[in-house]
Amino acid sequence: ERAAINAPIQGGAADIIKRAMIRLPGAMTAAGLETDMLLQVHDELVLEVPDAEVDAVKTGLLQKMANVAALKVLLVAEAGVGLNWEEAH
Repeated sequence: ERAAINAPIQGGAADIIKRAMIRLPGAMTAAGLETDMLLQVHDELVLEVPDAEVDAVKTGLLQKMANVAALKVLLVAEAGVGLNWEEAH
């Protein structure tokens, strides 16, 4: 029963992150960023961001990610910054 309830939620999250992955490269190019999308882990994207672009990525790209789907609830994108994945969390 738990799996049956969870499957549509996880599937929806997967679809949302895929939409973000499709839109972000174009947004990064349009903004003149050198940031690279490295990988996806569940509902997270791991980016390699030059120090000079951290603020631009945290504002502009997070806004784009939060707006990739029109939902009845607020979709929030958050960013962690670190030299590795553990530090970013």
